Amino acid sequence: MSLPPAPWPGPLTTERLLLRPVEAADVPAHTRLWTDPEVRRHLGGPVAPEVVRARARGCVGLPGLFSLVRRQDGTVVGSVLVEAGARDDGRPEVSYQLLPEHWGRGFAREALRAVTDLLPDGAVAVTQEANARSRRLLEALGATVAERFSAWGEPQVRYRFGDGSRAPADDGPCEITCRSFHDSCCKAFNGDTVTPTLRRDS
Repeated sequence: MSLPPAPWPGPLTTERLLLRPVEAADVPAHTRLWTDPEVRRHLGGPVAPEVVRARARGCVGLPGLFSLVRRQDGTVVGSVLVEAGARDDGRPEVSYQLLPEHWGRGFAREALRAVTDLLPDGAVAVTQEANARSRRLLEALGATVAERFSAWGEPQVRYRFGDGSRAPADDGPCEITCRSFHDSCCKAFNGDTVTPTLRRDS
């Protein structure tokens, strides 16, 4: 599956957020997302330093990776990643993370809804079964359980968007886990080229 045409993957604007490609000035905020123990609670813990360095070199302008920027003051509050065809059913996989000081304000709901609205054929998201807050958010946004499985030593739940149902949500502090750039695996970097190889952080 390919991503929709313009405005994707250009910047997206919501009521309070700007979702845009990562810029060099955003790297410290993304580094916090990869290393903060609270953010990484359901993601296998803080990312190893060598992986952080690789990600920092490769994240600027990475296709499908967006900074969540608060429009009122330009603060980076988190990130969203969309990987086209990341799952076996060909649907894009969506993941996001928020810095802890911005939890509980509805930013996750706002960003995730904006992204999934631009994916007319649906999307998937995977979270640890133990991550109750993320599961509540996904279900409140209309995602349905498609599969339960074990990965990286933990029970996982794969959710599917695309049945047309929508509902308001109070997201609270949460983060979605997935087989993606942000989670317990990462893409291998080779200079400015990102290969599709996935590997564990450890």
